[in-house]
Amino acid sequence: MLKRIVQACFLIIGGTLGLFLIPDLFKLFSLHNIPLINNPYVSAILGAIIFYLISLWAIDHVVHFIKWVEESLVKVPIADIIFGSVGLAFGLLIAFLIGYALNAIDIPIINTVAPILLTLLFGYLGFQVGFKKKEELLQLFAGKKKKSDEPSEEEQEQSRQKTWKILDTSVIIDGRIADICQTGFLEGTIVIPQFVLAELQHIADSSDVLKRNRGRRGLDILNRIQKELDIKVEIYEGDFDEIAEVDSKLVKLAKITNGIVVTNDFNLNKVCELQQVSVLNINDLANAVKPVVLPGEEMNVQVIKDGKEYNQGVAYLDDGTMIVVEDGRDYIGRNIDVIVTSVLQTSAGRMIFAKPKLLEKAL
Repeated sequence: MLKRIVQACFLIIGGTLGLFLIPDLFKLFSLHNIPLINNPYVSAILGAIIFYLISLWAIDHVVHFIKWVEESLVKVPIADIIFGSVGLAFGLLIAFLIGYALNAIDIPIINTVAPILLTLLFGYLGFQVGFKKKEELLQLFAGKKKKSDEPSEEEQEQSRQKTWKILDTSVIIDGRIADICQTGFLEGTIVIPQFVLAELQHIADSSDVLKRNRGRRGLDILNRIQKELDIKVEIYEGDFDEIAEVDSKLVKLAKITNGIVVTNDFNLNKVCELQQVSVLNINDLANAVKPVVLPGEEMNVQVIKDGKEYNQGVAYLDDGTMIVVEDGRDYIGRNIDVIVTSVLQTSAGRMIFAKPKLLEKAL
């Protein structure tokens, strides 16, 4: 269909140019005395035939260029296109008004060159201003920008509820985010960037079985969040082509949208903190809701394997918390009572250190 349209455009352009240019070409070769050639319809048909022959060679290149432009525009957010176009229109209007004023100056060079230069300059400046100042323009048109008055509590609540919660790949694959959304602890809009979806799809298509299963699990989690849960979900279509890493793209997106990154990646958590980007780590949430364990408390655990250090044993609680039992190697495969000696808790998880109660009694 697109090829037909391009060919039709070539025929129209060829017919139009042939109507105006071919008669002059015939005069150049002294062929204007032939009656049939002087017919304007013949000139238009000849021009259309010439451009049709040209289109047979150029049509693939033109179609490829049009598709490239189309794909590039589809990736750009609609707000960028609208405000860039508005800025371009204002720039061209200003260029026209200045050019019209310059027509009063009877200098042929200025009247010929100046309008072209003004159109290029003000068109470019207008597009850039509209594109880069879209956030301020949105606030101005919406009437939300208040310089002197403090926002009311209702406005603060609405702003808080509209805050974007931007999911990264690791938190989607983890799966707990769906349960957290279902409980209602996450307010506002859940945002899934297109580049995160692309990474998930790449993982789901991996030749490695483990990676493929993780990617498919992530896609299933997204389907559950979008279809089953009563929460607003948006897909962010934009991308940052100049940035290669997905984590860096997430930080950039959170900066320009004033959003909050939701992750369970310890390193991404630290990067967000360094760049002063708001971040929610679901491991921190999981640690916060775990039962508090204090030094000196007793618990019954099953030692299941060796520890890294000499004579250590390792046990786990039901929530996955690791318990390092000093002198617990001899109790592997047994349930024993232990006494907590210390607790180490970070964003990466929680670790409990303990020693067998039997040894305590012996001392």
